[in-house]
Amino acid sequence: MNVLVIGANGQVGRSVVQELSDKGHQAVAMIRKEEQRDELEKRGAGKIVLGDLEKDFSHAFEGVDAVIFAAGSGPKTGADKTLTIDLWGSVKAAEYAKEKGVNRFVQLGSVGSDNPDAGGEAMKPYLVAKRTADDLLEHSGLDYTIVRPGPLSDEEKTGHIEASAAGFKSFEGRSIPRADVARTLAEVVDRKNTYGKVFEILQGEAEIAQELGRL
Repeated sequence: MNVLVIGANGQVGRSVVQELSDKGHQAVAMIRKEEQRDELEKRGAGKIVLGDLEKDFSHAFEGVDAVIFAAGSGPKTGADKTLTIDLWGSVKAAEYAKEKGVNRFVQLGSVGSDNPDAGGEAMKPYLVAKRTADDLLEHSGLDYTIVRPGPLSDEEKTGHIEASAAGFKSFEGRSIPRADVARTLAEVVDRKNTYGKVFEILQGEAEIAQELGRL
């Protein structure tokens, strides 16, 4: 499959590109700056497209079979960027996908977005944006999957997760390596049993493919 990775230069996105390549897909990495090209090509990107989420990036969808939206404004930006990137960027991506006939859409969400009011004032704008983006994707008519990882870590990839469609009651003392999130996103893209599903993931005991097969 030709898989467009939106947010390819992010911490998770870079690993998604590499995981897709390792699985035999062609990763189409969307980047905002030309100087980001070399790193993504080293990670196995089969194609590079320049695009800005705050502008028209519909050209990036030409010739692709699926989309992984892994973009995020990051912790150092304000609520304005959270709205234009995490929310509006996702909405536009879904619209472009529909226009171009790209039905498969995988979105990287966040735990806590099921109830943004409980996330604290600092996190609330981010969680509201994520929740709204997820809700709109669910009603888009696309073959969506929304993956909501728990607290992220920079630990080495384990290849093992725990997934829950009902949501976890507690995240205390638990996290998930970004590399395992990336592996999950790459693994889920061609799994039809995950179509139309929203689920949370944490580091666990089950091999990723095995755990996704239970959903």
